[in-house]
Amino acid sequence: MKLSRIKYAVCRKLLACSLLFCLPLAGCGSNADEAQETQEMPEENYDDLISVGFSQIGSESIWRTANTESIQDALTTENGYFLIYSNARQKQENQIKAIRSFISQRVDYIVFSPVTENGWETVLEEAKDAEIPVIMVDRRIKVDDDSLYTAWIGTDAEEEGRKAGEWLEQYLEKEGKEDEEVNIVILQGTTGSSAQTGRSKGFDSVAEKHDNWYVLAHKNGDFTTARGKEVMAEFLTMFKDIDVVVSQNDDMTLGALEAMEEAGLEGNGGMTIISFDAASEALRLVEQGIISVDVECNPLQGPYIDEVIKKIEAGEEIEKEYIVEEQVFTQENVSEYLPDRKY
Repeated sequence: MKLSRIKYAVCRKLLACSLLFCLPLAGCGSNADEAQETQEMPEENYDDLISVGFSQIGSESIWRTANTESIQDALTTENGYFLIYSNARQKQENQIKAIRSFISQRVDYIVFSPVTENGWETVLEEAKDAEIPVIMVDRRIKVDDDSLYTAWIGTDAEEEGRKAGEWLEQYLEKEGKEDEEVNIVILQGTTGSSAQTGRSKGFDSVAEKHDNWYVLAHKNGDFTTARGKEVMAEFLTMFKDIDVVVSQNDDMTLGALEAMEEAGLEGNGGMTIISFDAASEALRLVEQGIISVDVECNPLQGPYIDEVIKKIEAGEEIEKEYIVEEQVFTQENVSEYLPDRKY
């Protein structure tokens, strides 16, 4: 099977190049924003390259850009890969189309980060029939047959949500406010994504233990700064007494802080701000005490993908799941990590 794909390498190159010329001009000159792009195929030794089709959700956040760059940096021609990259622009139908394109190009591996959890069975059956291993990164899917994918690499979103809730418990106790009423608003990520459902479930598992924690509202901010700003502006209009803002990613948090500033509130407006992702821009606000805590969601997953593929190529056994290491950042510990932060 591998040999037949290698013989098809030149055809893949021609097809990939033709796809590039078919892109709308608006995509030119971009890097992570291009709908589909490929590395330059070297003149010699192309038979030795492992072809990978990579479908990314989009480029909606700082985190997503770092995730894309990590994968592109790991799957280079110098490291033995021929990468075809597709940006789904937040649409599942674009991802399904890209995966089918990868299958038709007879790539060796398919890597993708799913927009939502459901609706993947048919296209993954097609990949399975074509004997192409599928590696999922970042987000999860819901399927009855987990043989439809070879491995999943990512972070534990539910554990992230739980860490946020446990931090809030400890913080309120430290401040002597554990018995006071706590009014909470939640800016949720893209509805139906595993990041949104996991972080919500994890935080809720802690919140439900506290009768004095009141979730006033939760609304989809779609993991973007602009939408986060809109949602927070609505919350500020709806509620006069907000104690805690839980924002399920840094981009929405930055938008929420913009909304506070425009509403005449300084810094965090006296609210406890809980964020997720731990991008360097947000961590600088943790250092300043504006964001109270930032639960890391590590985007640097490219090396894990490289390791898994190399193990498969060597005939070694692999795990079904790989959890990426991550931490919790507060004003007490963040300064020592900022100088070496890669995203």
